[in-house]
Amino acid sequence: MAQQQKISLPAKLINGGIAGMVGVTCVFPIDLAKTRLQNQRSGQQLYKNMMDCLIKTVKSEGYFGMYRGAAVNLTLVTPEKAIKLAANDFFRHQLSRDGGKLTVIKEMLAGCCAGMCQVIITTPMEMLKIQLQDAGRLAAQQRMVAVLSRSYNTNPAPQVMRVSATQITRELLRTKGVTGLYRGLGATLMRDIPFSVVYFPLFAHLHQLGQRSSEDPSVPFYWSFMSGCLAGSIAAVTVSPCDVVKTRLQSLKKGANEETYNGVVDCVRKILRKEGPGAFLKGASCRALVIAPLFGIAQVVYFVGVGEFLLGYTPYNIYSA
Repeated sequence: MAQQQKISLPAKLINGGIAGMVGVTCVFPIDLAKTRLQNQRSGQQLYKNMMDCLIKTVKSEGYFGMYRGAAVNLTLVTPEKAIKLAANDFFRHQLSRDGGKLTVIKEMLAGCCAGMCQVIITTPMEMLKIQLQDAGRLAAQQRMVAVLSRSYNTNPAPQVMRVSATQITRELLRTKGVTGLYRGLGATLMRDIPFSVVYFPLFAHLHQLGQRSSEDPSVPFYWSFMSGCLAGSIAAVTVSPCDVVKTRLQSLKKGANEETYNGVVDCVRKILRKEGPGAFLKGASCRALVIAPLFGIAQVVYFVGVGEFLLGYTPYNIYSA
């Protein structure tokens, strides 16, 4: 048993990495729309909804404008997803070593621990991704200000320079050290721990419903996909307010008349006062559309066992996991 667990760990890491890369490639434009919708303030709205945001992005930045920040995600999503999924499996295994069935509380505890582990990668990844994703919104806002400025015969607003993830990383390390990359860590924990607490137990129970029989516990790959989608979308909407707070805190550059925040409590207080409770659900539908297929794809890759197949541990079977 110990040997089985030992040799399967690299396969689990491969599964997490492949799942993350495939999922991110599919849903990244929606994630970009989510970030821009969450960051725009009431009274300064450039985008009406997700489709309006994507159409305007393509018009002003071209097709690949929808993938600004994707390189950061694709680079770091492999260790991030691998840590998240493998950690959840590890803690579930540790909590069930007595041979008994995992209770919901223990499943939630395993998810909590997995969420805490992943922020090592998630926080700097999100930090860099948000700067790149939001740059287009800031540029569009400044172009609008420039047009208005010229109509009043004043100096046009300065242009937003295109920056890369490498430039942002160097600047943060130079000015703030490693801690600069972990800005918004508290808000990231506040989002990812509840997400994992909701997602993993919910997925486990939904997935179990697809078992053919007590004698044959295998589950069709499409059931893994649907279970991942449903559990992911529910968990994503549940923690959407935390995601709004995290996005606002991690945005380094602000648009005209956009306030700054001094921590989670200050951010929550200012959003409530200036934009109302509804602001905490900005981009919630986009986030659900991002997370649902992302985790659906992740669970298919994970439960089908692509990593095990590549390493030659088990025969590959697309019809059951």
